[in-house]
Amino acid sequence: MRKTFFITTAIDYTNGAPHIGHAYEKVLADAIARHQRLNARDVFFLTGVDQHGQKVQQSAQKRGIEPAAFVAEITALFLELWNKLDVRYDAWAATIEDLHKKCVQGMLQRLWDEGKFYKAAQSGYYSVRQEQFLTEKERGPDGEFGDEWGEVVLIEEENYYFKLAEHRQWLLDLIDTRSQAANPIVVPDFRVAELRNAVEKISGDLCISRPKSRLTWGIELPFDPAFVTYVWFDALSNYISFAGYDASPTADLHLFKSRWPAVHVIGKDILAPPHGIYWLIMLHALGFTDDEMPTLLVHGWWNIAGAKMSKSLGNSVAPDALVERYGCAAVRYYLLSDIATGRDADFSSERLEQRYNNELANGLGNLLNRTLSMAARYRAGVLRRLESPLTGFVREKTTAYDTAMAEYQVQTAIEAVMDIVARCNAYVEETAPWKLAKDPSQADKLDEVLYSLSESLRIVSILMTPIIPSEAESMRSQLNWRDSVSMEATAWGLLPDGHQLGGPVPLFPRIEGPRI
Repeated sequence: MRKTFFITTAIDYTNGAPHIGHAYEKVLADAIARHQRLNARDVFFLTGVDQHGQKVQQSAQKRGIEPAAFVAEITALFLELWNKLDVRYDAWAATIEDLHKKCVQGMLQRLWDEGKFYKAAQSGYYSVRQEQFLTEKERGPDGEFGDEWGEVVLIEEENYYFKLAEHRQWLLDLIDTRSQAANPIVVPDFRVAELRNAVEKISGDLCISRPKSRLTWGIELPFDPAFVTYVWFDALSNYISFAGYDASPTADLHLFKSRWPAVHVIGKDILAPPHGIYWLIMLHALGFTDDEMPTLLVHGWWNIAGAKMSKSLGNSVAPDALVERYGCAAVRYYLLSDIATGRDADFSSERLEQRYNNELANGLGNLLNRTLSMAARYRAGVLRRLESPLTGFVREKTTAYDTAMAEYQVQTAIEAVMDIVARCNAYVEETAPWKLAKDPSQADKLDEVLYSLSESLRIVSILMTPIIPSEAESMRSQLNWRDSVSMEATAWGLLPDGHQLGGPVPLFPRIEGPRI
């Protein structure tokens, strides 16, 4: 087991405002990181922005401003959204920082010195939008390059190339070996075949530079100042540069090795080739061992009626507008509960409202409110610690939750928690505490019910911490629970005899009114 649980998210490009995919990815990573902390793991959660590249340079030129000013403006949008969504990372990676530039140039110089790069001329069609040369396989049935490539121009120029193809067999062997291990290269496992098929098709090497005559907004090659490095040795390297890596042979890597390897949370569209091929081979070339390769946690897309969200199609949803309309808890809960990790899902504001109103407002919020209200009315908020018929059920669901979260199946984990909530609400109807309170001979049963509900809610408040952290903390405040918040503290029976509960405060007001 790693000393530190190191989790990263795919670094966000700053050529446009954040979209719903960005929001889901960060909330997913945040929930996983928070769960690891519940299990007393030392977590290092890194995220950030990729601020170099031709698209950024062109966008800045269109605005009539310098690239540095442009990326500062867009980066602020990302930072503001993560704050609104209560995403709590431990380090922020911005690729224009000197720390990152030094690390990247050190990596480039080392690989150049070791003969891993060569210079060659290339002529071909180049996609300005995707910043890559295209091959004949990218042409459509009509012989033309599709709209997804944007502007395509014919370019002939010299560049530097990374010897990629010679690592092909190593990568195939790694995928096969790690697929059977406890730390697979790709999660979920149905993505393994997709990656392996892409690796099988490796036939050439990787262009890793752009001439300054075409691109100036980048990190200069240390061995040739007429070129800057392309995205692969820039953006991808943030995962190690901001974790303390240094390519110098004499570098002290104690801190870095205490954190590495990482779990990278990425979208399915950048599994192959960027992360699953280029990045792993880059690390291999730098001397990283097979056991030091990261795990790629691949999530799906949020679609609209089965089609990927796109500004050009006019079907995109601005995540900041969602938070403004529905609140942080509603958005976090919906994003984490309505999609299975690794799969695609259709976004629906109607579904968001339904899940929030039915599961949080009517389910969890109502249970908390009625429990505290009954305890205050019948027992002045003071509990008697008694054996409960709910103990086994809650323990079972808590174990199921912990297992699902450890396997990054957050949706499944939430279902386990909501099973507890549903069982508790049914238990209220079965026992009818308002009737028990009228019968002095049922005093013990009433105390048992009130303790069972309160203790279940205490445990639920801990389990919901990674999902809706602020509301989970508010639950504990209303329950007057000030002690440990950890998976160990989900053991049944920690509310002591004579515990004084707090008063109820509405936590999940129903969503009413116009829909986004």
